[in-house]
Amino acid sequence: IVKSGRLVASLVMLLAASAPLRAQDPEAGQMAPDFTLKDLTGSPVRLSDLIGHPVLINFWASWCIPCRTEMPAIISALEAHRQEGLVVLAVNLRDQERSKDVRGFVAEFSLPFPVLLDERGRVRQQYALTAVPTTVFVAAGGVISAIHPGPMTEADLARNLAGVLPAKVTDTVSPP
Repeated sequence: IVKSGRLVASLVMLLAASAPLRAQDPEAGQMAPDFTLKDLTGSPVRLSDLIGHPVLINFWASWCIPCRTEMPAIISALEAHRQEGLVVLAVNLRDQERSKDVRGFVAEFSLPFPVLLDERGRVRQQYALTAVPTTVFVAAGGVISAIHPGPMTEADLARNLAGVLPAKVTDTVSPP
């Protein structure tokens, strides 16, 4: 029994040593994993080309009811913070639905930002999504500030955007 126990332990160690290393799932404080996806016109969009801008990456699908619920708030956030350089990338989980459904969703909401197609689910896997929708907030330097799995309230959106948007300067009067 001892010999067979040693043999099993040796086999487990050998298999563990030969297994491919899995990259760590992205988390706040780490550089956002770079990706390039095509938009609806077929033009490539690369995340690293947006360094210098705060970026909101929203992973969504047309069949996702919470995605439909939160999309108007994301559109409003872009309109409110466009002057601060905010960029929104709407990454559609194209590997899970039909093109006509994607285009219908885009038309229904008149999405004013790039809609990127994750046709093979590679970016979904790269970001280790556990929920749809999931929103990733990336600061101008390319570092993830927050990852919000699941639907967001307007308060969630505002709180997470505060972590990536430039601080607002307020006029203060110094006491005499």
